Amino acid sequence: MLACLLVLKAPNYGYALLDQLERSGFAVDANILYPLLRRLEKQGLLISDWNTDEARPRKFYQVSKTGTTLADALCDDWNDLDSSLRTLKGVS
Repeated sequence: MLACLLVLKAPNYGYALLDQLERSGFAVDANILYPLLRRLEKQGLLISDWNTDEARPRKFYQVSKTGTTLADALCDDWNDLDSSLRTLKGVS
């Protein structure tokens, strides 16, 4: 979920998002991603818009203000956890 919120700061459609996530080291199946996108949109974390300018209409998703706020908070939590674990490991 966090990876999607971070990547979708710029509008993108599902298939391109799958490719971008995979190139970044996140192997995600389409059967998982598309329901996730719909759920995040329903929760108000993403907004969407159909692009019908091309022969094949595509639904573009982008993170909402609420989604950006959540992504920032989750990143802060992740960084705090990473720092704590590094301290426990004796690595700075």
